[in-house]
Amino acid sequence: MSKDRQTAPFSPGQVADFQRDGFLGPVPILEVEEVLDLRERVDYLCQNLDSLEPELYEVEAAHTEHPEDVVCHFLGGWRVDERLRELVFDPRLTGAAAQLLEVDRLRFWHDQVFYKPAGHPGVVPWHQDYSYWTRTAPARHVTINILLDNAGEESGCLQFVPGSQEWGLLPSVGFDQPLEKIRESLLAGQEFVPRAVPVTAGSATIHHSHTLHGSGPNRSSRPRRALAFNYMCAETRVADDSAPLLRGAPHLSQGELVAGELFPVVWKAL
Repeated sequence: MSKDRQTAPFSPGQVADFQRDGFLGPVPILEVEEVLDLRERVDYLCQNLDSLEPELYEVEAAHTEHPEDVVCHFLGGWRVDERLRELVFDPRLTGAAAQLLEVDRLRFWHDQVFYKPAGHPGVVPWHQDYSYWTRTAPARHVTINILLDNAGEESGCLQFVPGSQEWGLLPSVGFDQPLEKIRESLLAGQEFVPRAVPVTAGSATIHHSHTLHGSGPNRSSRPRRALAFNYMCAETRVADDSAPLLRGAPHLSQGELVAGELFPVVWKAL
């Protein structure tokens, strides 16, 4: 699906904000009817993870072992749900990602689902997405995180550390670790001053793959559901071929273009 660069959604000022801070939002994406439909779909997926797991890329192991403590998180929902698959190619997402990555061709990487039930203590520890994606290069990835429920600090909205995309790569952190675990790895001069970004249902935040971000527990009386769509430049290649990049994906050799039906080009400038 192609999208003319001239119809990209952000002003020069918004692009400058993203380049400075490493994130942007909230950004309106979905209509109310779409949100209601997607809530039902996410609920179904989460309630049927045991049977769907073989078709997904990954279900967070720590959640499987300790669902009462660890956030429900899995990859590959687009492989089992038609509407999630449609969103992968939706120009409201792909045009935004291409503009902020400043690319003429955008490729899909993978999707994620996050579910925090009402009153759930699970957190998403502070992390940089690329710390889990180093088997692909160059590091030109961006994430669009769409909320399906109103999310504020009480329900565990995303928080970001402005400018942290310039810090270099920090160690990866397991999703069963404490929220503040990454602080042990910070260096002098890396000022940790988070900014919470409350988001209404149907809107999103967009962040650079090196931007430090995380979210606290859901202390509210309502669930907090979110869909993350991760995109990358179309020239991304395999940096480590010790195993397939994702479970069920063809094995690609080091230096080979990350391409194929699971990694489609989703946006082209005309």
